[in-house]
Amino acid sequence: MKKTTLYFCFSIQILVFVSCSLKEKREEKIFEMTGSDSLELEKKEISIYFYEEEKEYPDAIIEMYAPLSNQKFAPGRIPFEFNIKNYPFGEDLDGFKLNTILNSGDPVGHNSPIFQQELNEGTYRIIAYLVDSQGLALKEFGNYVDRDFMVGNTRPFPYSAEPYLALNLPANGQLYLEGEEVTVDFLVIGGDMLLDNLKVEINVGNFHYEMTDIHPVRILNLPKGEHLIQLSLSYQNGKQLEGPFSSGQKTILIQ
Repeated sequence: MKKTTLYFCFSIQILVFVSCSLKEKREEKIFEMTGSDSLELEKKEISIYFYEEEKEYPDAIIEMYAPLSNQKFAPGRIPFEFNIKNYPFGEDLDGFKLNTILNSGDPVGHNSPIFQQELNEGTYRIIAYLVDSQGLALKEFGNYVDRDFMVGNTRPFPYSAEPYLALNLPANGQLYLEGEEVTVDFLVIGGDMLLDNLKVEINVGNFHYEMTDIHPVRILNLPKGEHLIQLSLSYQNGKQLEGPFSSGQKTILIQ
């Protein structure tokens, strides 16, 4: 009886492991690309797709106490303060972080809701958001916050009610091994993809992909070499957005 019970438990563990490790792909598309590496001249079939992702911590809330909207600071160390609720945040937890993006730069992860950052003169837009166990941005309302502020003798950004992009993944210059999955993850701030009839266009080399959702996109089998991943946000009728943060790009390297 004991042997049967152990075998049954072991079988359940295998089943759980397999079911968790297999994700179902949605809307997979195939295109051909030639590598930029001089030794990689043969065309390869590239897959672009997304998974059915389970939303983690949809009730997580992030509030920004500092800076205030359009607050002015002297150049130097600028204080940032946040309040985080319904989220397993702390220095002893791997993966769960508060990420910040300044003026479309690369995200910086923080293990504390209060920190300082050395900044030179300029006008800044900060986007602060929470990530899940995979490092993907949480995308529900309340999971992120944005704010403009100024450092030194500068002017605020012109007012605009247009939505804009925040690119979480990949990081600029990020290295991948050949055959490794590349994740493109982003947020749309200040707009709703469905209600505002928005679309996001992703360009990689000669490939063009459009989407009307904000799920993370996966790209597989990019050839060796350097690749420029470009994202742009626009209306579905083709009208372009004019704001400085309506598009973004990152360069990655496949080794």
